[in-house]
Amino acid sequence: MSGRSDIVTTRGELISAETRINERIRVPEVRLVGPNGEQVGIVRIEDALRLAREADLDLVEVAAQARPPVCKLMDYGKFKYESAQKARESRRNQQQTVIKEQKLRPKIDPHDYETKKGHVTRFLGQGHKVKVTIMFRGREQSRPELGFRLLQRLAEDVGDLGYVEATPKQDGRNMTMVLAPNKKPQKAPRAQQEPAPEPAG
Repeated sequence: MSGRSDIVTTRGELISAETRINERIRVPEVRLVGPNGEQVGIVRIEDALRLAREADLDLVEVAAQARPPVCKLMDYGKFKYESAQKARESRRNQQQTVIKEQKLRPKIDPHDYETKKGHVTRFLGQGHKVKVTIMFRGREQSRPELGFRLLQRLAEDVGDLGYVEATPKQDGRNMTMVLAPNKKPQKAPRAQQEPAPEPAG
């Protein structure tokens, strides 16, 4: 099957599955919804198009599968613009959760460990999740406890900034663990603080 989302009409014409508007809606009648969401009812396509023109709006097919199709009177340009804005906004929200990665060796030297721990601390402080990967080579694969202990140590060292979201897991030559940033504690409102003791009179 091809990946295109085209629809073949009964007359064998190829039409795009994109939203149909105005004259591209080729059905005898539609269930019409007004610009404020009010139900107009089932009307002939000619009348629906005339109403759209009179209101300086577009007739937009919103439920093609319905019988008859549901169409709404709206400003299609504005609708597309607002849809694009919403899509951008949801993408921006998704991008806020970034997963950074840090790779360590099971027999890492102390200086290297401190450097890597510094990176993990910075990422968690910026609100990012961190996937920590221990890479085993050769005979090290028979000593998974080395990696496990190292991951435990790292989790304890950065415990004030993050917590273990996904516990250590062996995956072939690697062992992985995911750390997530702690939620920022909310400050108690001032009204709830203890009142200062009154001086004895």
